[in-house]
Amino acid sequence: MIILIGGEKGGSGKTTLVTNIAALTVQEGQDLLLVDTDKQGSASSWCAVRDENKSAKRVASIQKFGETLGDEIRALKEKYVHVLIDAGGQNSIELRSAMTVADKVFVPIQAGQFDIWTLGVMDSLVKNMKIINPNLKAYVVINRGPTNHTSSEVQEVLDVLNDFENLDLVQSVIHERIAFRKAAKEGLGVTELSKLDSKACLEMKELYEEIYNVKSISKTAC
Repeated sequence: MIILIGGEKGGSGKTTLVTNIAALTVQEGQDLLLVDTDKQGSASSWCAVRDENKSAKRVASIQKFGETLGDEIRALKEKYVHVLIDAGGQNSIELRSAMTVADKVFVPIQAGQFDIWTLGVMDSLVKNMKIINPNLKAYVVINRGPTNHTSSEVQEVLDVLNDFENLDLVQSVIHERIAFRKAAKEGLGVTELSKLDSKACLEMKELYEEIYNVKSISKTAC
């Protein structure tokens, strides 16, 4: 499966999702390649730190850029069961190229008006990309959400999505938690920390299950 995590809005925490999903995927014994197409290289840096952490399973990763990205990813799919792509913010060549070959694209947004305004751009982009890749499915993930579950900002995202034909909302909501920052510093996912945050673990596992369309995770536990 080719999974793309990216969107038009920068600063939405997409690399946090990419690295945590990558960590969970290899924890589950799945064959995975992480493709970092963001020139900032945050996901690649995380992989480098992870390689130094001998207690963590290795996440294979490469960096790819440019208009030929789609063809290169298609070729890589022949070598790996799953390809997970980190695409930078803004309507970049890499984002559009990756969407031509992805099975699923997940668009992280924060629960705030500025991020909500970008959904119209992504809805139009997905619509255009479906001409090339008719099987593409696109989903919105509320990321770095407020821990206050009564917040009206989360509900605003749910309401706005009703206006878009090409975007669906995943049920999982990832909240802003210190555990995500701690894990990133160690090249880990939140499900691998020595001192686990049960809420962060549960949220990431629920998102993993939705991304891969599996009912439960059998091998990892928080």
